[in-house]
Order: sequence, then C-alpha cells, then structure tokens
Amino acid sequence: MNMNDLIVKKRDGGALSKDEIRYFINGYTEGEIPDYQAAALLMAIFFRKMDKFETFELTDAMRYSGDTIDLTGVRGIKVDKHSTGGVGDKTTLIVAPLAAACGIPIAKMSGRGLGFTGGTVDKLEAIPGFRTAMEPEDFLQQVNDIGIAVIGQTAHITPADKKLYALRDVTGTVENLSLIASSIMSKKLAAGSDAIVLDVKCGRGAFMEEQAEAEALGEIMCEIGRAAGKKTVAAITDMSQPLGKAVGNSLEVIEAIETLKGRGPSDITALSLCLAGIMICLGGRVKTTAEGEILARQALESGAGLNKLRSFIARQGGDERVIDDYELFPQSSLRREILAREGGFINGIDARAIGLASQHTGAGRRTKEDDIDLSAGIVLHKKTGDKVSKGECLATVFSSQGRLADAEKEVARAFDISKEKKGEPKLVKKVLGL
Repeated sequence: MNMNDLIVKKRDGGALSKDEIRYFINGYTEGEIPDYQAAALLMAIFFRKMDKFETFELTDAMRYSGDTIDLTGVRGIKVDKHSTGGVGDKTTLIVAPLAAACGIPIAKMSGRGLGFTGGTVDKLEAIPGFRTAMEPEDFLQQVNDIGIAVIGQTAHITPADKKLYALRDVTGTVENLSLIASSIMSKKLAAGSDAIVLDVKCGRGAFMEEQAEAEALGEIMCEIGRAAGKKTVAAITDMSQPLGKAVGNSLEVIEAIETLKGRGPSDITALSLCLAGIMICLGGRVKTTAEGEILARQALESGAGLNKLRSFIARQGGDERVIDDYELFPQSSLRREILAREGGFINGIDARAIGLASQHTGAGRRTKEDDIDLSAGIVLHKKTGDKVSKGECLATVFSSQGRLADAEKEVARAFDISKEKKGEPKLVKKVLGL
C-alpha cells in the first residue's frame, strides 16, 4: 500500500478498506506517513465522507493505536459518560457521584478544556491537593473500594487521535461527522467501560449548533458503540445558554457541590438527574431510565451523592473540607458586576459569548500549553425567562490575571433583553439508543 493510492481512492469517492484504514492510522501514528499526506487524506474524507463501515474501522484502528484500559477487574457493569462540550457543563461532577451512590462503578478518564469549553480535569484540579493522575492498579482498586475514580487521559491512550485532531484543527477538517465520531468514540472504547452515555450538545454554545446535526452525530456514535459491543445511549441536550449559572473552574465545582446539596440551578439539576438515570439503567440496577432517575433523585435528596463526592475527593488526595468551606478554593482578586441597561425579560443568553468571556478572564485556554486561572470565570444571576430591572446585576465576572474589559463586553453582549417573556429552551430534546 501507499498513501498516494489511498488519497486518490478517497478523492474519487471510493470506500477505504479495513486494511487501508489501519495502514494509514498505524503509519501516521508511528511517524512513517508525513503530515502533508495525512492532511490530504483528511481533506478527501471531509468532502467525500465515510460510510458506516469506514467510520467504525477508523474508530477501531484509533482505539487500538495505543494502550487500552482493562476494567475486567472492577466488579459490576461499568458505565462511562461523555459530553461533546459546552459552557458551564459540570455534569460529571454531579452525575458520577450520584450514579456511584446508586451502585454503578464509575472508572472515568476525562480531558482538559480548550477554547471556551471547560475540561473536567481542570475543574477537579481546582480542589486543593486533588490528583488527576494515578497508577492503573490504584485506579482500579479505588473503583472497587468506593465505586468511583476520575483521572486525566494519558498520552498512551489513542495517540492516533491526538495526532489527527491536532492536524484537523489546523487544516480545516474538523467538522466532519465521521472524524468527530471516531475521535470521541475511540477514546471512550479504549477506556474500557461496558456502557456509554453520550451528552450531545446543540445550540449556540455547542460544537454542533443545529439539533439535526447533533442527532446525526449521536446516531453515528451509538452505532459505533453497539458495533463494538457496548450499550450506548445519546441524549441530545440544549446548549443555547450556559448550563447552570457558574462558568469557570472553581466556580463550577462550587455549583456542583451546591447541586448535590439540593440547592443547584434547576437546569443543571434536571440534566444531571436525567443522565444519572440513564447510567443507572445501563448499569443494570433498574429496567427503565425513569426508574433510574428516581434512584438518582433519592441519592440527591438523601445526601448519598454528596457523601460519595466527599469520599471521592479525599481518596484522590483532595481537601474534602472544600465541601463545607468554599473559601478553600482559589479566590480571584478582581470582580466586576455587569448591570442591565434596560428592563424587561431575558430572551436568551448567548452561550458562546459567555464562553469567550470566560476565556478572557483566564478560565479557558487559547492553546493547549496555556496556564489557566482556576479562580476566574463568570456567575450568571439571571437566566432565560427571568425578569430584570434596569440597573440590576445580570452577572459577576471574576479574574486575577485576565482581560477583564474584554470579558465584560462579551458578557454584556450575551444578554438579549426584550419586553415580552418567551419560553425557556427545552433542555433534553431527544434520547437516542434506548
């Protein structure tokens, strides 16, 4: 085989074989295929697309391009969760303890944030002392002991995806459903869980803005999961406005704790219970997702989810006192209030603008090498549908080192205020794969 033949074949609309796909993935991972040929094939795939067979084989080749996690030593049906990213999405910090409190083993690898979407690892590292790296045997032992462990992705998991994603990012080949699905699912399959719950976002703050696009991506990922022998469900959820009220690392952890105390915003609470219910169902504890949601709510109301979070933090070296004393989190030195310029009703909040504003505060990265300000971010005091008076505070911006003026402009621009009240967006739009 040679890359020129593969490029021409896909350029002309042909379907790549299993062997051809593995030749490409293995060769590029090992550095035997140059970037310019890989970029040419990616562009051909971008325009000519891949069929279901090609998409699965690409995912499978990427899955086995490096190490895989063996979770057979963990008792029970292991369930993983993935979100396609968004603004204020701290659901893992809520859903994982709730599901674990209901007997579902959670052995999860999470990533860092890039751009205006936050990463779970960054949020966890806002907890003083929390370790997101551990030896494999300690990781598995922790799941068996307390039912939950969350670590950062290692460089040895799906190295092909890391190389390909970096190349796609600079060659205009990101927005292709097969390439997106294979990137996400290769990591999830390599992580070794028995079942996968996907939270696929749509709306202004999501990668896939249109619901139809999000559904198409969800369908492809569910098909890949099922073909790999994994129970896979995708929830299509709204990201037209930020999820919850807090955006930023320490701020989102605090909101997650408040949610597990029963005091969280209604949207993050509802979505967390929905996702936890699906995980509990896939984990075999109940027969329906509705029954799973009932168990998740019981874990929330009884405090079992909060206690599980406390155990989880302590086991991974974090200061569990943060659950009762938020002053132990990194604190910002600067804050600004954004006031309403007119009265009326909040007609919408541009999630992308809020995400960019949080990046300006220092809470997000522009490149993978950037340091972030764990104390920085934004707290919204109003959400879509709320009434507001002129001069009332819409949001507070927090930072210690960011560009506050830029952040303030983005936050002010994000709020759409009108005289008439309009309905709130539907949070869970569709569930696929049940």
